[in-house]
Amino acid sequence: MSNRLPPLNPLRAFEAAARRGSISAAARELNVTHGAVSHQIRSLEETLKTSLFERGGKRLKLTPQAALLLPAVTQAFDGIAAATALMSRPSTSGNLRVSCVPALLSLWLVPRIGSFSDRYPEISLTLTSSNDANLLQSPEIDVAILYGQGDWRDCWTRLLSNFDLFPVASPTLLNNRALRSFRDLRDHVLLHGDDGREWHSWLAAADELDMPKPRQHFMGDARLAIEAARYGHGVALGDSITALSLITAGELVIPFDLTVPAPDAFYVASRNDVRSAPIAKVFIDWVFETIESEHSGRPRPTQNSGRTGSSPRRRTAKTTIERPE
Repeated sequence: MSNRLPPLNPLRAFEAAARRGSISAAARELNVTHGAVSHQIRSLEETLKTSLFERGGKRLKLTPQAALLLPAVTQAFDGIAAATALMSRPSTSGNLRVSCVPALLSLWLVPRIGSFSDRYPEISLTLTSSNDANLLQSPEIDVAILYGQGDWRDCWTRLLSNFDLFPVASPTLLNNRALRSFRDLRDHVLLHGDDGREWHSWLAAADELDMPKPRQHFMGDARLAIEAARYGHGVALGDSITALSLITAGELVIPFDLTVPAPDAFYVASRNDVRSAPIAKVFIDWVFETIESEHSGRPRPTQNSGRTGSSPRRRTAKTTIERPE
């Protein structure tokens, strides 16, 4: 027996006509003429050396031989359509390697990663805690969320958010040692997440640069400074992205109604070739969607009322998230 298959176009015309029960309906579906469908069916009958339809009547009726052929042809075309759909659908499975600023990773990204996994269960994430822009050129990292000026070369970059900085401290610390005025900071430990520039900026806005130098700890990054403040080891500078959950939970409070713009901002960056990959695109889109949805429905952090500095002056920067008022 010959293994040669019948021509594809005649099979397609036969399947459409059999399913529709009409040559005219099949012609409309296939966007060809009535005569073209009739010709393709006759060609198939000649190839198979058998009649496929009983002529006569308003609706086509399959011959016994056609009834045997139709299920196999329909299954074959359905399989081709399904495979084509899979080929054209973006691949959102595999492993995606993400580096992220330590504070943003620990206090914002990790608590939300479950919603990403629920939406894309076939994507496995490898998360690295780092603010090293050089990782953008490493094949070990696909997407980076960085704190900086966004001027990295040879990569795709998009601003995620600007934000403001403000002091935060644990309620226990403030119950034991009051912070009723800016000057009271001299009796507390200042916790730095950088080299001291951020606190210098805030103290300048508070007109307190001449304040006697308080005790200080340099923590290396904002995540450690915020954690140290949470445990009552001093006063850190927080922001309404990374510190918001701790403020909302009452683990940190905002003693002063004074904010200053952070010197840099959060950016999402990726190599151009990686950015076009569907697996990277869905993660990046999810990050922006999540932060924008939280912005639209975010409650304002509650200030620790009754503890304000004398004549505070507020400096703000345009930001994509809600700032404490």
